Amino acid sequence: MEVKRTQTKIDTILVLDFGGQYCHLIGGRIREQEIYSEIVPHDISPKDIELLKEKFNVKGVILSGGSGSTYEQDISKLDPKILESGVPVLSLCCAHQILTQPNDGKVKRVNCKEYGITCVTVNAQVGVLKGLKNKEKVWMNKSDGICDLPNSFEPLAHTDDGLIAAFMHKNKPVYGLQWHPEVIHTENGTQVLQNFMFNVCKCQANWRMEVLIEKMVQEIKTEVGEGRAIIGLSGGIDSSVSTVLAARALNEKLTAVYVDHGFMREGETLAIRETFSKFKINFIVVEAQERFMKKLEGVTDPECKRKTIGEEFIRVFEEEAMKSGAQYLIQGTIYPDIIESGFSKNSKNIKSHHNVGGLPEKIGFKKILEPLRELYKDEVRKVAKMLDLPKERVNRQPFPGPGLAVRIIGLLTEEKVRIVKRSDKIVREEIEKTDLAEKLWQYFTIVTDTKATGAKDDTRIYGYVVAIRAVESREAMTASVAKISYDTLEKISTRITSEIPEVTHVVYDITHKPPATIEWE
Repeated sequence: MEVKRTQTKIDTILVLDFGGQYCHLIGGRIREQEIYSEIVPHDISPKDIELLKEKFNVKGVILSGGSGSTYEQDISKLDPKILESGVPVLSLCCAHQILTQPNDGKVKRVNCKEYGITCVTVNAQVGVLKGLKNKEKVWMNKSDGICDLPNSFEPLAHTDDGLIAAFMHKNKPVYGLQWHPEVIHTENGTQVLQNFMFNVCKCQANWRMEVLIEKMVQEIKTEVGEGRAIIGLSGGIDSSVSTVLAARALNEKLTAVYVDHGFMREGETLAIRETFSKFKINFIVVEAQERFMKKLEGVTDPECKRKTIGEEFIRVFEEEAMKSGAQYLIQGTIYPDIIESGFSKNSKNIKSHHNVGGLPEKIGFKKILEPLRELYKDEVRKVAKMLDLPKERVNRQPFPGPGLAVRIIGLLTEEKVRIVKRSDKIVREEIEKTDLAEKLWQYFTIVTDTKATGAKDDTRIYGYVVAIRAVESREAMTASVAKISYDTLEKISTRITSEIPEVTHVVYDITHKPPATIEWE
C-alpha cells in the first residue's frame, strides 16, 4: 500500500510593499526568526491572499510604509477587506497613518521632520509592545503624524510632541507603529517583531535559509535552460556568491568575467585573479582601463558617472558573451542596490547603481538574472558561509561596482585616481592594525574637488582635501558613524599628507545614514 505524504505548509508573514526603503529589510528580519516572508504589492486583494494560502500558511500581514508623506502621493490603496479577514496586521511608519484615515483618524504635517533615533513613551506594554520599557529609543523617519485616533482604536505610545506613536484596534488584531522596528537602531525592534510573529500571529519557526539557496539555484537553472550565461564577477561577496550559485546551476555553461575598469583598489586585480583562477569555472579578466577612462572624460555629475560606467560594463559583457555564445547575464545585485535606484512606482531614486538604474535601455542579452536581488548584505554573508566561500571573500568590505570612480568628486583625472588608490590603501592598513576591521561595515577615503592651502618643507602648497569615511552597519540601509580613536585618525592623516604630496588636508565624515548615504556619490 502506497503511503501518501502531504507537505506541511510553512508559516508565512506577508509584507505589503508600499514603496518604503525598508520593505525587504522587514522581510529579512522575519526570515532571521526562521519564519518565511513573502513580499507582495500593497494593493493585493483578499482573493489573491486566499490563493497564496494554497501555498503558504499565511499567519500575518505587515504593511511596510512608504517613501514620502501620505499627502504627497497615492500610496493609500489598501483593500479594507484585509482588515476584516481576521489575519493579524502590523502597519509601520506612514502605513500606520493609512489605517486610521478612512476611519476618521486625523493626520497632520509635523513641524520638524524626524529622521533617526528618537524616544517614545510607551503607555501600555501589550500586544506588539509587550515587554518594552516605559521609554524606548526608536528609529523614526516621519514627515506626518497621527494627532487623533478613530474610536475603534486606542493609543499605546506617543512621541514627545504629543503625536500617537503606536496604537491597536480595540476588537481586531491590528496594530500600528510610527517607528521602524526592523531597523537595528531601534533598541528593542526585534522584540516588537517577535511579539507580532509569535504572540499575535502564533507562528512556528519552520523555515530555513537552505530552502532559499535551493530556490535560487533552481531559478537560475530554469531561466537559462539549455542556454549559456556569463556573470559579472568583481570579487566582492555579492558577485562571488552569485557565481557559486550559478556554477551549481550551470557548470560549464557559465563564464565568469572580471572587468578591471581602472578604478579598483590597489593590488585588487592581482588578488582576485589569484583567488578565482583556482575555481573550476571559465574565468576571464578583461583589461579595460583605457576605454572606461575615455568614456568618463569631462563627466562630473555622479548619476552620469554611474550610468556611463554601467553602460560600459554591459558593452564589455556583450562582447565577451558573443565569444562564449552566452545569451544571459547574471549579476550580484542585492536589494539595497535596487532600493536606492528607485525600484517601484512608489519608491524614490536616491542614486542609480551601475548594475540597476545605471543600465542602458538597449541590452544585448535575452535576460539579466539577479539571484540575490531580494537579499541584504548580512543575508548574503550567511549564504556565503553556507556555501563555504573563503573567509577573505566572506569578510571583504563592500565595494561599489563603479569602484573608486564614485570616491572621486568632480572630474576624473589620473592624478585623482592615483591619490584615491594610495589614500584608500593607507586607511585600510591602519584600520586593520587595530581591532576595528571586523566591527566596521566600510572604511575608505574620498578625494574631494576642494583644494586648500598647506605648508610642506616650508613651502606653500595648494593641495587636495581628502575625506575619511568609516561606518558601522548591518545591511547598509542605515549606518552609524564609526567612533575611531583620535590616535588612529591622527596616524591616517599624518601618513596621507606625508606620503601623498598632492594632499594638504584630511577630514573625517561624521554623518549617519540617513540623512547621508554611505558613498559620497
